[in-house]
Amino acid sequence: MKKLLAIVTGLVLAGMGSAMAADGELIEGVFDRSVIYPGTERDYKVYVPAQYDGKTPACLYFGLDGILYNAVEVMDSLMATGDMPVTIGVFIQPGVIKDSDGNVIRYNRSNEFDRTDGRFASFIETEILPMVESLKTSDGRQVLISHDANDRAISGASSSGIASFNVAWQRPDLFSRVYTTCGTFVAMRGGNELPALVRKSEPKPIRVYIHDGSNDAWNPLFGHWYEYNRLMASALEFAGYEHHAKWDDGNHSIRNGSRLFPEAMRYLWKGYPERVDAGTSQNNMLTGLLIPGEQWRECDGVMPEPASNVAVYPDGKHVTETEPGSDWLVNHVMDRDGNRVHGQQFYWIHNPLHRNQRISGMVYDTGGNLYVATEIGIQVCDQNGRVRAILPYPEAACADAFSFAGDTLYVVCGGRLYCRKVNATAHRNGDAPVAPASQGQG
Repeated sequence: MKKLLAIVTGLVLAGMGSAMAADGELIEGVFDRSVIYPGTERDYKVYVPAQYDGKTPACLYFGLDGILYNAVEVMDSLMATGDMPVTIGVFIQPGVIKDSDGNVIRYNRSNEFDRTDGRFASFIETEILPMVESLKTSDGRQVLISHDANDRAISGASSSGIASFNVAWQRPDLFSRVYTTCGTFVAMRGGNELPALVRKSEPKPIRVYIHDGSNDAWNPLFGHWYEYNRLMASALEFAGYEHHAKWDDGNHSIRNGSRLFPEAMRYLWKGYPERVDAGTSQNNMLTGLLIPGEQWRECDGVMPEPASNVAVYPDGKHVTETEPGSDWLVNHVMDRDGNRVHGQQFYWIHNPLHRNQRISGMVYDTGGNLYVATEIGIQVCDQNGRVRAILPYPEAACADAFSFAGDTLYVVCGGRLYCRKVNATAHRNGDAPVAPASQGQG
């Protein structure tokens, strides 16, 4: 990692110079007012191209680990040829905490970049971008950035490579275009779980250029970077994402990532302003469950009775309940007298947030599949207790309440009621018993 950071630092210093860069203006500063990462400070650079008029919000290129890939000069070149729209570049370093003498006593890079929750995305949305839009150029132009995800790209290398993907994947309402090179999709802070989540989750409108080299194994303790990047690319392929994977024989370096940067930008911005659309997954449970064109929509009226954290199987012969402080759901068989017997931890739920699960209710469908409203979305389990599909919520906030009635899912997010029809029929507690067809033990 020290080698990578040295390369990163060298590239940043080589690309900076004075407050003017290429044909535009480079605004520099330090951000030290974070609430999400208290006590941290970080350098930032904001590149405003000459073409920006100060009136029309520009597209956004968000670069992690500062100015990598000779990005400013490449962006200017691509804007001049029309391969990129007018784009403002925002480049931030990871946070550090210093003592009273100015010495760094905590590096926050891995904590910010390698986590697989939505914290860093919220940091960008609520702290960095509002700060950027408060800036003005030396000639008085206000920095205005489009709030449309289709107008935004994000990139990074190594830990910032996984961060760039995770920010867009957690918040596709913030970014639609991702360049990741040497991404740390390994067992460092849960990154190794992302390919599985991508395979199971409803596809999101993201276009990805992913790169790594076959000699990239920075620290085999955490895994082989190249192998995990290949796993991520195969997950993107399976899940129907528009993506381009580029492999070479490089090591853990941004040298080849810099060489590929112009090609990556042309790929990410091709066809603009056409929108990046979500693809079609090969996940048969998802495709069987989802109705083409049917999305979450805000609903009028009142939610049907919210689901509880106890669900009775459609035939009434067993019952499932949450286990506090666990990623397991416990299943009990019901004997002839209605007693719960043979209880086992049976259903396992994904928990990339790595904290106590907050479950907002669960309901079976008539096929014996269990719908569990977790913080990351509605996780759908087969009869054998395995999550096979994940439906993200319409907002980043987790569901405050959940219901499934008839063929419609209901969630309350941020105080708003949303609903969505699916190709399944709920079997709520108290409904007349039905016998689902067995899915076998496969």
